[in-house]
Amino acid sequence: MTVYFIGAGPGAADLLTVRGLRILQKSPVCLYAGSLVPAELLDDCPSGARLVDTANLDLDQIIAELSEAHARGEDVARLHSGDPSVFSAVAEQMRRLDQLDVPYEIVPGVPAFAAAAAALKREFTVPGVGQSVILTRIARRATAMPEGQDLETLAQSRSTLVLHLAVQEIDSVVATLTPIYGAECPVAVVAKASREDEQILRGTLAGIADQVHRAGIKRTAVIVVGPVLTAAEFPDSHLYSSERCRA
Repeated sequence: MTVYFIGAGPGAADLLTVRGLRILQKSPVCLYAGSLVPAELLDDCPSGARLVDTANLDLDQIIAELSEAHARGEDVARLHSGDPSVFSAVAEQMRRLDQLDVPYEIVPGVPAFAAAAAALKREFTVPGVGQSVILTRIARRATAMPEGQDLETLAQSRSTLVLHLAVQEIDSVVATLTPIYGAECPVAVVAKASREDEQILRGTLAGIADQVHRAGIKRTAVIVVGPVLTAAEFPDSHLYSSERCRA
């Protein structure tokens, strides 16, 4: 058997990859985070499949479900929101499965930051404006950040910042970033990207916190900070330049 860690995407059920869908349709066991994974995806599970909501399970309980499926010789579709490569808590599950000699594969998904960029209709790497994107979070009520990876330190690069799991601390984020990026730096907050109830807020560091509080956004959101959000005057990319095409 195989455990398939499947990126279920940012929220819209039709953003699941074709590969992920095919695996889901044939797996007799499906573990999913009920608070984040679209319920419609479960309709694609085989009839009679074992469906386990992991929202209230701890790591030991999740690994028990996976190892029991392994003992039965049953493939498992393990659905994670977004993409397993970032902020997914997949690493500790894989470590446990390695210890138990349980095979697994990873199926990529559409990450939240990509869905946010699509919702904003912006590219996060704009020539001459911003060519680096930092995906990060803050440490409130979560695992401490490693040394040198606190928000103030990362912000010194003035790269495009995408903050996950931070919208509840928007006031602290603004206070940290304003001295570095400036009060008029463009900011966007995208909540529930790609879903029917998606919310998009646009503004600057000076006013975004008030917008967030008024909108009542407290979770399932990313904060994007940087001049790429409003850039209009920038050079064309070398990718499609006449010089390159003649080369």
